[in-house]
Amino acid sequence: MIRAAKRLAVTLPVLWLVVTVVFLLIHLVPGDPVVQMLGEGATASDVSALRHAYGLDAPLSAQYGRFLYGVAHADLGQSLRLHDSVMHLVASRYPYTVALAFCAMALGILLAVPAGIGSALHRGGWQDRVLGVVSLVGLSFPNFALGPILILVFSIRLGWLPVSGAGSVAHMVLPAITLGLGMAAILTRMVRTAMLEELGQDYVRTARAKGLSERQVVYRHALPNAMIPILTVVGLQFGSLLAGAIVTETIFSLPGIGRLTLSAISNRDYALVQGCILAIGLTYVGVNLLTDIAYTVANPRMRVQGS
Repeated sequence: MIRAAKRLAVTLPVLWLVVTVVFLLIHLVPGDPVVQMLGEGATASDVSALRHAYGLDAPLSAQYGRFLYGVAHADLGQSLRLHDSVMHLVASRYPYTVALAFCAMALGILLAVPAGIGSALHRGGWQDRVLGVVSLVGLSFPNFALGPILILVFSIRLGWLPVSGAGSVAHMVLPAITLGLGMAAILTRMVRTAMLEELGQDYVRTARAKGLSERQVVYRHALPNAMIPILTVVGLQFGSLLAGAIVTETIFSLPGIGRLTLSAISNRDYALVQGCILAIGLTYVGVNLLTDIAYTVANPRMRVQGS
C-alpha cells in the first residue's frame, strides 16, 4: 500500500510533464490552422478574427495557462475543424482504442505465457527452436503488412470476419490479432528468459526434491517469481500498442483515437491534437501505475520491501 502511494506521488509530476510537453510540441508544428481552415484567399481581418476567437493570438504563456486551467477542469476547448468539444470527441473515440489495446494485450499474454513456459521447459528441443523461429517472424512482421494479409485471407477470401468498421466483437478480432501478435512475439522471449532464470534457482530444485509435481513447481513457485520482469515488459509494451493502434485503426477503419489524431494533425487542429495525445499519454502513465501495483499482487515479497 505504501509502495502504491509513493508511486502515485511520483506519477503526479509525470502527468504535469506530459501535459506540458503535449502543449509545447503542438505549438512547434509548422503551419497556421486558421489559414488552413479559411483557405489561402481569406482576408487578414477574417484570419485575425478567427485567431482571436480561438485565443491563438494570445502570448504562449497565456495559452499555456489557459490550457492547464482547462485540463484541470476537464475542458480541452473546441475542435477547430469539427466545431465540437474536444472532450466529447475524445470520449466518443477513446473506448475503441482502449478496447483494441487491451484485446491485443490479452491475446499477446494468452499466447506468450504458455509458449514462453513451454520453450523454457524444453530448452534446446524442437519445441524451443520452433517457438524461437515463430517469435522471430512475429518480431520481423510489421502490423501494417500483417493487417492487409489478414483482411485478404479471413475477410475477402473466406468471408469469416468483417473487413472494417466497428460495432461487434467480430469487428475487433482481426485488429486485435494484427496488434497483438507482435507483442506476443516479444513477450514469449521475455517469459522464456525469465523462466529459465527461475528454473535454475535453488528453491526450484528443493521443491522438486520434496516431490512436488512439475506443474506445481512451474506454476506455483517459478512463475510468480518470474512475473516481475514479465509485468514490466507488459506495461512498457502497452505504450507500443497505443502507438500501433494508430496504424491498425487506419487499416481497419476503426473509429478510435488513432484515426482521430491523424485527421487532427493533417488539419492542424491544435486543440484536438492536444486532447488526443493527452488521452494516450495519460492512459500510458495510468497503465504503468497499475503495473507497479500489480507487482505486489504477483509477488508478495514486494509488499514487504515497499512497506
